[in-house]
Amino acid sequence: MDIDEAVVLTQDRLAEEGGTMGELLGHFRNKVSPVLIGDTEWERILECARALPITMGALPFGFELPLHARAPAADFGASLASGTRTAAFFRDRAQTDNTDETARAIVRLFSQMDAEHSPLRDIVGRKLMLEYDIASERDGGCSLPGMFLRPGERPIVGAGGQVNDVGVVVDALASCLGWETNGAQREIVERVYLAQPGDTRMDSFGVFPSRSRAVRLAIMGFKSQQELCSYLKSAGWPGQISAVESVLVRFQERVSIVRTGANIDVQEGGLGPTLGLTVIVKQRFTKDSRYWLDGLTDWDPFLEALSHEDLVVPEKLAALAGWVSKPTTLFGKSGRYVLLRGIHHIKLVISENRLRKAKAYVFMVLSGAVAL
Repeated sequence: MDIDEAVVLTQDRLAEEGGTMGELLGHFRNKVSPVLIGDTEWERILECARALPITMGALPFGFELPLHARAPAADFGASLASGTRTAAFFRDRAQTDNTDETARAIVRLFSQMDAEHSPLRDIVGRKLMLEYDIASERDGGCSLPGMFLRPGERPIVGAGGQVNDVGVVVDALASCLGWETNGAQREIVERVYLAQPGDTRMDSFGVFPSRSRAVRLAIMGFKSQQELCSYLKSAGWPGQISAVESVLVRFQERVSIVRTGANIDVQEGGLGPTLGLTVIVKQRFTKDSRYWLDGLTDWDPFLEALSHEDLVVPEKLAALAGWVSKPTTLFGKSGRYVLLRGIHHIKLVISENRLRKAKAYVFMVLSGAVAL
């Protein structure tokens, strides 16, 4: 059974377990430390998740954990794919509730993926990731989520002459939100791509419609500090390169860094001054069948390196260390499931020319079909 078949089977079985992601997450409260997500904050996540179908549990879902903040709050993320039961849920929602902007945006995007000879599908496949800014929504609302596409089918590599592919993905995200493509912004996106070294890749494209009209580009695979800093200069990042060098030097002294990634915001008037750094201590490849399997100690060296940063809350870091676990067998009304938990990545955020934030992105993967 391939992965797509396993997802379909898991969605069918999850539909027997309940109706919403809120119901599914409710079963996992004892697996999430209150140091990372407090009870009040957990209820806010459930409130948001109750508007999402339980079938989203068949693809990776998880949390963005701010390790620099004392408050035990988190954002929530989930995935979905066109041509599935989850996609049908949002199509029905868009048809019956014309105020549901999220459903309408998803339907517009999926219609591009599902079109015959779709150039978008050739690049990113059928998957979409959503990120809900729950921690920052103090009024308890559940705003329009961030939307992310990954070029997993046809990787967009530096020096690969794939400017057209970059444009296809950016235009798809903009059009599904009803945004007019800004010519200057498009030129900046192209410049950011053309500056990429040949051994790097455009890992993801994202938009945050509830924040601004910026496009977030994640470029992965820089093999040295020098290569990354040279790239930032060529791309026109307005921050101080010395601030980036300072952070990377500190971490290189503490842990072996395999590769580094950069998150850059392309705003309507130029590149934003905030930079996200993703430090990779274990190389992972999306197409690897064991992509979602972490060794129990793989992250220990980086967590130890991170513990020396004054901005990180020690209690949160200790709780995060226990997140990665062996595959766990669970039993529901429809039978046996396997749950995986791991750390996808940790991002260091530089703003105002210093390290200001550290965020851990943790995931769960639930399968009713795969035996591990």
